[in-house]
Amino acid sequence: MLLGLLGEARLAALEPAQVRRHVAQMHAKGLSPRSLASLLSAWRGLYRWLARHKGLGANPVEGVRAPKPGRRLPKALSVEQVARLLEAGTDDTPALARDRAMFELLYSSGLRLAELVALDLGDGRLDLKAGEVTVTGKGSKTRTVPVGARAKAALEAWLQVRAQLAAPEDKALFVGARGKRIAPGVVERQLAALAARQGLAGRLHPHMLRHSFASHVLQSSQDLRAVQEMLGHASIATTQVYTHLDYQALAKVYDAAHPRARKK
Repeated sequence: MLLGLLGEARLAALEPAQVRRHVAQMHAKGLSPRSLASLLSAWRGLYRWLARHKGLGANPVEGVRAPKPGRRLPKALSVEQVARLLEAGTDDTPALARDRAMFELLYSSGLRLAELVALDLGDGRLDLKAGEVTVTGKGSKTRTVPVGARAKAALEAWLQVRAQLAAPEDKALFVGARGKRIAPGVVERQLAALAARQGLAGRLHPHMLRHSFASHVLQSSQDLRAVQEMLGHASIATTQVYTHLDYQALAKVYDAAHPRARKK
């Protein structure tokens, strides 16, 4: 590719402007920023080798950077998909009651997976009477978030049968099959299995429930600052990504409803 760019010219004749123009052309043709960065790194290394071993002068690739990759939108479920997931089946075993409580809490309060598994019983952080939970997130920052009615009911049901799974004196709110604090990987597997049973396509990760919480609350309230506080984001710029999800939902409604948006 580098020789194709040079044509009849020599390696020493390549100019930074040529490199930038070529990068822009390749990006316009669909080459990803990551691929372009790898390509530039290889070219940069070649010119450094030539300078060291062949006495070549200036490196025309030095200082040329690939385009910044676009920020990936977090994947979120629709309200209907969340309902399909969380209203599945009955809690006829302690493990199922635990799973429902975990997933309802993740979606109700927008918790991170690590925050969920770190919760302890009896330390006052989970206050079902007040309908709130206090967690410590990234950067050791503590926040208190609401617990919705559905999550509260699921937690109460789990607490009634928790002793059937928990080891004596274990303080973890959620425990695994051995009675000790549940591992993050177990939560991931249980959620993936439930999603598969309910026919939800793709692999569903616990963080998607956090994304869904943020997207749905923002769509309903339009209060970006409140969502930032509940998610525990240090910067509101991190929370703003969910406004793009909201726009996508609005765009779909527009395309379906507006008489001048529909194809003939």
